[in-house]
Amino acid sequence: MKKLFMIFVLALSANALFAQTTETVIVDENKHRFITNGFWDNWFIQAGAGAQAYFGDHNKELVFMDRLTPAYEIAVGKWFTPSIGTRLMVHGLSYKGATQNGAHSTGEAVPEKGGHGYWLTYQQYPFVNAHVDFMFNLSNIIGGYREDRFWDIQPYVGVGWICTWDEPKNQSVTYAAGILNSFRLGERFDIYLDVRGGMLADTFEGEVGGRNHEGNLSATLGLSYNFNKRGWDRSTTIVRETTNQAALDNLRREVAALEKENADLKGRKPEIRKEQVKVVAPVFVTFEINKSELSDEARVNLSLLAKAIKDLNNDVVYTISGYADAATGNDQINNRLSKERAQAVYNCLVNEYGVNAEQFTVESHGGVNNMFYDDPRLSRATIISVK
Repeated sequence: MKKLFMIFVLALSANALFAQTTETVIVDENKHRFITNGFWDNWFIQAGAGAQAYFGDHNKELVFMDRLTPAYEIAVGKWFTPSIGTRLMVHGLSYKGATQNGAHSTGEAVPEKGGHGYWLTYQQYPFVNAHVDFMFNLSNIIGGYREDRFWDIQPYVGVGWICTWDEPKNQSVTYAAGILNSFRLGERFDIYLDVRGGMLADTFEGEVGGRNHEGNLSATLGLSYNFNKRGWDRSTTIVRETTNQAALDNLRREVAALEKENADLKGRKPEIRKEQVKVVAPVFVTFEINKSELSDEARVNLSLLAKAIKDLNNDVVYTISGYADAATGNDQINNRLSKERAQAVYNCLVNEYGVNAEQFTVESHGGVNNMFYDDPRLSRATIISVK
């Protein structure tokens, strides 16, 4: 019986080794999953110009076009993922408005506002505003990452600091929100349209009004340059299958030798030694990637193993050891898979084929490196052996 079982085990091993050498790359098609790039990838710089307006205490008395001034901006930033990024920006030049107390006055009276209790004159003063913006690529969040997308909508919120060095000097914390529209020109360059609105202290322009905050609005057109790697790679899994012809030939020779020896032993009365304990040779069961269900072929093998164990009719304890492939998945997944695979073999032998449960112990080893023939498939397995 022992010889027959060893022939059976070796035959199974020979079939497992008979495979062609292939390497299969499985690309994750989920549009929201990707591989994170290195720290120095996905950086960009921006430079743009446009127009801006200030909303102060008396500025509503002016025609809107008279309040517009040129604007400039420069920025450096980084995208941490296709959907989340940040940038540091400096923008400014000057603001125009109207003043009643003479702060930043140009001395020119506002038409029809130079008397009758108003006494408004034009004002203009330089400023610079530095702020950090937290950016979200809405196109990638909703539609998934797509490297060749022409138009990306990127809303953002920011906080910063603004100052003017013209008398009366002033400064304030600023809060801003805006929408950055980015149009792809190629691997390195984008054109962008940035529309931004903000809030700052009521006293920044030198007048104290009846509101808690004043505001600003700007629209700029500019050019963005991207450093190093710009795109994001899809997640992939590489499956390798390797043929070991020499090992296969050796196993076939051993099977032939055992078959011959078994034929020679037929008809002989076996020599029984009371001090010897008969055990079943180790059995090896493999699983599909990321699976813990037994195949029909594995169940057949286990049924033969169960019959052999019950025929021996002894109290030998066998260990059922579960394993997973460390090159696939992560520690949490591999620990779960190795436990489930060992438990699936135990349930099959005990519950389905009626082997005494006391003859088994179950253990799991999580993800392991290639155990046999440098083949990851042979690490997605359960081994049944004498404890």
